[in-house]
Amino acid sequence: MSEAFRLRGFSVAETGGGGADGGIDLRLKKGSEVFLVQCKQWRAYKVSVNVVRELLGVMASQGATGGFVVTSGVFTEDACSFAEGRNIELIDGTALNAMIQKVRATRPAGVSATDVSSRVEPHLPTPERAMEPTCPRCGSAMVQRIGRQGSKAGRAFWGCTAFPRCRGVRAID
Repeated sequence: MSEAFRLRGFSVAETGGGGADGGIDLRLKKGSEVFLVQCKQWRAYKVSVNVVRELLGVMASQGATGGFVVTSGVFTEDACSFAEGRNIELIDGTALNAMIQKVRATRPAGVSATDVSSRVEPHLPTPERAMEPTCPRCGSAMVQRIGRQGSKAGRAFWGCTAFPRCRGVRAID
């Protein structure tokens, strides 16, 4: 799982889950932004809205920009509805399998994931990064964000990863 997020341009710290961290398994960073990942056990086939609500609460308490809930199963309709517009990505079993296959495809035969992660250069373009625009002010990568206040509250936009140093934005077409 860590390697899949590295391929998406994140630096990854494994937290171990459970305890005082609110069940967070991975802490991701991209630029100055922090994202939290909560993985649900295979026994929890249908992940409910309560799990997504918990993650949102932990994100708020830790000042995270966004989060991911990962399961080998599926999410309830309520969970999917709640996550919309909250910068929380739900990764179900199908998407998880695709992520795993992508990691396997990038790894040379006979090389472990840790060997690959130490050799992956973060500035090399990946398909995900190729779709991300660059900042019109400073040229840095941009990430999707959700407006929190004003007339654009609740709307998605591209924001500079160098925020707050750079406040470059782009509209999402």
